[in-house]
Amino acid sequence: MYYAIRHVTRYRYPAPISESHMELRMQPRSEGSQRCWDFQLRTSPRARIESYRDSLGNTVHFFDVPGRHTRLAITATARVEYTAPSPLPDRLGPDAWDEIDALAREDDHWELLNPSRFVRPTDLLGKLQDELGLGRGVDDPLTTLRALNTAIYDTFEYMPRSTRVDSPIDDALASRRGVCQDFTHIMIGLVRELGIPCRYVSGYLFQSTRNVDRSTRGATHAWIEALLPGLGWVGFDPTNNLIASDRHIRVAIGRDYADVPPTRGVFTGEGKGELAVDVVVELAEAPVLEEAPLSNVWVGADAPEEQALTSQQAEQQQQQ
Repeated sequence: MYYAIRHVTRYRYPAPISESHMELRMQPRSEGSQRCWDFQLRTSPRARIESYRDSLGNTVHFFDVPGRHTRLAITATARVEYTAPSPLPDRLGPDAWDEIDALAREDDHWELLNPSRFVRPTDLLGKLQDELGLGRGVDDPLTTLRALNTAIYDTFEYMPRSTRVDSPIDDALASRRGVCQDFTHIMIGLVRELGIPCRYVSGYLFQSTRNVDRSTRGATHAWIEALLPGLGWVGFDPTNNLIASDRHIRVAIGRDYADVPPTRGVFTGEGKGELAVDVVVELAEAPVLEEAPLSNVWVGADAPEEQALTSQQAEQQQQQ
């Protein structure tokens, strides 16, 4: 299965700014069942785009716009192939918890078991854990995570703009409402309390008329991945009560949202800018050329005029 992705981000400033520095995590990953065959990045005003890979294997692009400007447009396009993985078993064996403890003792997973910027133990998180009866003695790890995925879906109302991109998990825990970023942070916190290495995934969700999803169309998405013995990293989407599948397109992984925002930047100037984001994910044809998937490609150019986008406040850059 192939997907064509178009992710447009527009900034508008009330007065001319200068020295705009931007960092992007928009290129889909190539690993496992997913391959990124093509990726292009365009900016307006024109900028020289460079890139590197961070410690988790995410491709990070960055650029500067030194001249004065009142608008900045970033257009990322990609073509991704996804091969559905083997189905999960019904449950894991009787020694699965011991095997998880062995995995957790590996130094590589230390950061994925401990608090991070947006995922920290709180009284409200502890109360939710007690309310859900979450613990190791109930069932095997895979069954436990499936039940937790469903419990978060049932417990929380999906409501766009009910939280901000920098909201602590207690905001969603107190109101019992939020967006995918909140649900992902909450589930990560609960999974780490079980001693299971767990990480945040930023990406896209393909949606069609056949799918009944709570996620907002035209936005990026987020879910978790937990490390399970014999299975590797398994994705759970608490926003939609799904096991991550061939509709989930992975872009970046990290401890939480702070590690993987699609855009991050600073500028010199006055006033607060406005942000508009539009994401389109469509089914696509297979690439014509018999070439290897891309590891890293960028294009710096003046972007053509894009379709008009509705202005939104900056917090709507968060995954929904």
